[in-house]
Amino acid sequence: MEIIYLFLSIILIIILTARLNVHPFLSLFVVAVLYGFLVGMSPEEVIASVNEGFGVTIGKIGLLIVFGVVMGAFLENSGAAYSMAEKILKITGSKRVPEAMGIIGYFVSIPVFGDSGFLLLSPLNKSLTKKAGISLACTAVALGLGLTATHTMVPPTPGPIAAAGILGADLGLVILIGIPVSAIALVFGLIFAKKYAAKTFIDPNPEVSEEQISLRLKNAPGFFKSSFPVIVPILLIIIQSFARNFSESMNEYVLKVLLFLGEPVIALFIGTLLSFTLPKKFNLELLSTKGWVGQALKDAATIILITGAGGIFGKVLQNSGLADVIGTSLSGVQLSIFFPFFLAAALKTAQGSSTVALITTASIMVSLMEPLGFHTELQKAMVVTAIGCGSAVVSHANDSFFWVLTQMSGMEVKTGYRLFSTGTFILGTSAAVVLFIINLFLN
Repeated sequence: MEIIYLFLSIILIIILTARLNVHPFLSLFVVAVLYGFLVGMSPEEVIASVNEGFGVTIGKIGLLIVFGVVMGAFLENSGAAYSMAEKILKITGSKRVPEAMGIIGYFVSIPVFGDSGFLLLSPLNKSLTKKAGISLACTAVALGLGLTATHTMVPPTPGPIAAAGILGADLGLVILIGIPVSAIALVFGLIFAKKYAAKTFIDPNPEVSEEQISLRLKNAPGFFKSSFPVIVPILLIIIQSFARNFSESMNEYVLKVLLFLGEPVIALFIGTLLSFTLPKKFNLELLSTKGWVGQALKDAATIILITGAGGIFGKVLQNSGLADVIGTSLSGVQLSIFFPFFLAAALKTAQGSSTVALITTASIMVSLMEPLGFHTELQKAMVVTAIGCGSAVVSHANDSFFWVLTQMSGMEVKTGYRLFSTGTFILGTSAAVVLFIINLFLN
């Protein structure tokens, strides 16, 4: 019944948001509470799930959204985003913007969470798309799939690292397998973005005309200065990742500094401060409630509320015991390397978080490795990658990344399901097929 109620809840969310135009925040909140009571959770459990889901989600990503949106406002209004876009377009060509964003997202999401990476790169993506004269639906999906590929399959992203640790898999082997599998899968994702998502036109910045872009470009800073607020946070987060891995050989004081500066919220705040240097003439009015910061915070508030509501829905699903139901249902099915994929995919689709799906599936698989015939170091690494493939399938209403992508891209909920949810399905399943082929040759 839990699974049936889940499908009914998803249908209700789509009807409320797409058909009846109910705000996504209210839709997600009401459906989450309703689901909790339908599956037999007590009022206390529902309330605890609501508070925890909203609080934890906003605690993790709320400030990232704030700083990301403020930084984006300065990149856009100063003309810096268009300056970067013009330079990149000269290198890639206007026809290859989706590929460029997919590849950029692929590398950025190795050390950076997908949500954070999308917030960092969204201003650049919009400006590139506007300059190229193509649909934001195409490039947003390409960027989202690039971020998802490495976020779910390539360490040192926390999810794959945790799964490898739980199953005792060799991290080097996981990386060696995860990179080609995720890269080939991304090719299929980019084909989907260019051939299908591109047919749905979304103006990357409907309020800004070509004349306004030209005017901003005249006053825009150079490429290097423009890219500094974006590159510095990414580098700080990457350096933090390396510092964690080599902490034993580092000076204690230096390690603390690098870990602090590389914390995503601090790194993005530094990027936001650097973005204040972008306007040709800076004045404090830009930081006021009526200036660029004030307008950006209004935009951020809506995104934060919807993302938090998505966190509530995900937490209610987690606390309802849905993961245990799905794990028990599939535990007797013999599907070789596809078993951990299907289990992770079911958990991801059910409760929203790729990281939770990775960790939960790995925890279930610990007792099943021997019975299913996964003994060697190579097989353990293959299982971790298979779990990663499954944790990409499917991003929808209970996933905070789904709401970040759709809201930052001006995408309707039903369009998000049709484009990004389908895109993650293609990404994850194609990765699983590639892994299965590799498994045939290596075993």
